Amino acid sequence: MSKHALRETSRNNSGVSYEESELAINLSPSIYERIGKEDGFRSLSQSFYDRVFADNDALWFVNIFASSTKDEAVENQYRFFVQTFGGPPLYKEKKGKFTRLAGRHANYPIGTQAADRWVDHMESVIDENEALASDEEAKRCLKLYFRYTAHYIVAACVYMRPDQLSGGSSMDAGRVW
Repeated sequence: MSKHALRETSRNNSGVSYEESELAINLSPSIYERIGKEDGFRSLSQSFYDRVFADNDALWFVNIFASSTKDEAVENQYRFFVQTFGGPPLYKEKKGKFTRLAGRHANYPIGTQAADRWVDHMESVIDENEALASDEEAKRCLKLYFRYTAHYIVAACVYMRPDQLSGGSSMDAGRVW
């Protein structure tokens, strides 16, 4: 699938264009600054995974995360968010040069329903986040980014080759994905 076709599929499934998703990355001041730097993103990730791991209404969704502890999930997500939204390259320091979001998620049983559930949890914690309480611009941009990216990962996973997989498999010993 071409990059254009992948972006179009992601837009159709998410309702968000690639360009809209990029708004969060290009805000000034950065979301990293607005949310409170590392502490702000650690809090956002902790709140997100607290919600995910307590989602008794959708055990099928919680089971997607069974190969990771909550602490591992928080750590990986927090590092990615810090790096993506204007902070230091914490994710790169742990995972290497490329983020490889699709490759890191391809071994998990995710589809559009899981992407929507993920986004619902993330949007809830964004709305509840104290640091972003009065920052409607940051909240709107983050929601666009996450909605698009969740559906991009789902669309891209369909086209992953075995040599492109990175997460949730024996290829990553020690569950560091």
